[in-house]
Amino acid sequence: MKIGDKAKVDPDFTGLDEWVEGIVIDIQKNPFKGIIIAIKDALGRIFFGEEKFFVAA
Repeated sequence: MKIGDKAKVDPDFTGLDEWVEGIVIDIQKNPFKGIIIAIKDALGRIFFGEEKFFVAA
């Protein structure tokens, strides 16, 4: 996954009822948590967390 790709975030992570799709806006390497991904959806909401909560759309 790279910046500009479409990705979906797991509803277990967001607390919402369904997967949220957005565009990857940032990827960071955290020494404690591993890869951290941030996406922005069509409503302007930003979701970020560990790579395990995201899948390519």
